[in-house]
This record gives sequence, C-alpha cells and structure tokens, in this order.
Amino acid sequence: MMLCGQDRETLAAYLDGEVQAEKANALEQHLRTCADCAAEVASMVSLRRAMRSARTRFIPSAEFRQKIQSQVTPKRRCFTTFGSLSVAIAALAMLVAALAWVRQNAERADAFREVADLHVSDLASANPYDVVSSDRHTVKPWFQGRIPFAFNLPEFAGTEFNLLGGRLVYLHQQPAAQVVVGMRQHKISVLVVQESGTLASAFLISSGGGVRDSFNVETWSSHGLRFFVVGDAEKAEIQRLAQALKSANE
Repeated sequence: MMLCGQDRETLAAYLDGEVQAEKANALEQHLRTCADCAAEVASMVSLRRAMRSARTRFIPSAEFRQKIQSQVTPKRRCFTTFGSLSVAIAALAMLVAALAWVRQNAERADAFREVADLHVSDLASANPYDVVSSDRHTVKPWFQGRIPFAFNLPEFAGTEFNLLGGRLVYLHQQPAAQVVVGMRQHKISVLVVQESGTLASAFLISSGGGVRDSFNVETWSSHGLRFFVVGDAEKAEIQRLAQALKSANE
C-alpha cells in the first residue's frame, strides 16, 4: 500500500490496461500530483522494459535449438496406412499454424504495450522532457543529430492542441522521437521512428487505430517513418491530431 492509500496492484493493473476507462483517467490525474505513485509506476515501466530487452538479448542459436530438438524428439512411429499418415500430417500442420497465430498475437500485444509504456513513463516522470517548449521551431530542431531521420510538426497555435515538449526514447531498440501534446487535461504522446522490417514484423500493422492498454492509438507509415499517436483522449481527438501530423509530413 502506498502512503496515499493507493495499492500497487491497482497501479500494475493500470499499467497493463486492465482498469476501466473512468478509473484510468482518475489514476492518470492522480499520478500528476502524487510523487510516490508516479515513482512506483516509473519503476514498473523501467523493470518491464529491462525484461523485454533481456528477453531479446539472449536468444538461443539455431544449432542449440536443433541439438535440444534432437534430444527430446521421440522416435518416429511407422504408419501402416496412407490415411493415418495424412491425418497425422494434417493435425501437425494445424497445430503449427495455431501456435504461430498465438505467438504473432502475443508479440503484437507486447509491441503495442511498449508504446503504451513510453506514454505512461512520461505521465509518471518528474522530468518528462529533454526539451521543453510550445514552439515547434524549438522542439523539432532539438532532435537533429540525435535521431537518424527528420520529421515535421504541425502548427498548433490557434488549435485545440498545445505543444509541451519532447524527448529521445528507444522503441523496439531503435532511437525514436517522443513529442508530447496537451489537450485540456490530457497528454498525448506522438512517437516517430524509422520504419524497418523488424519493426513492421513486430507490430504486424500498416495503418489504423484502436484501443491498446486503455489508450486510444493511431498509427501509420509515411516516407519511411512509423508514427504512433497514443493517449487517453477521445478517439476523435486522437484522430484529429493524427490527421494534422499526416498533413505536416506529406
């Protein structure tokens, strides 16, 4: 139990997207005023990102896999009829397809969770920005030389959105730009990273939106870059910000 009375299980559920939208909004507001809970969530995010990185770092080689498989694979049984062999092959093919589908969906969920983690870590951090400015001509140039690509930001003056700042992050082990945009009491993260084969296979997406870990998400690819817009604002508001970014990067 935290000093404020909040329990760690609820904070973990919020981080995993397992709380209702109304409660998630209340927790987000709480994180902005409670340093203890913000530090706890930041620690959870750091641990999860470290575990994700370690999981991809220690991958067994193909030779090791073959060696283990040869040791545990049972001896082949002889099938007396062609029908029995066909049934066995069909069953094996269905099993392999099902396992591949489960693995792909699990990897996709984990990849989107990484996007949500970056957004939550901004909400929970006491110093969320590397560059603080409401001027796009200050925020955009700050990324030059820090990331291997360039992108444009729309003009937010006179709109419902206001630019808060940005920071350098890593998404799927690649350098990325995170720009944070305010809209009333909401914070919305814009993540920009170079499109790549590994990134595309991890997210298994081309473009579109949806709800991930209690956040509305819009994503698309443009000129070799992958964009993510994530936040707890309404879906229509996320889409309007996404459209402004698309127009600025056409």
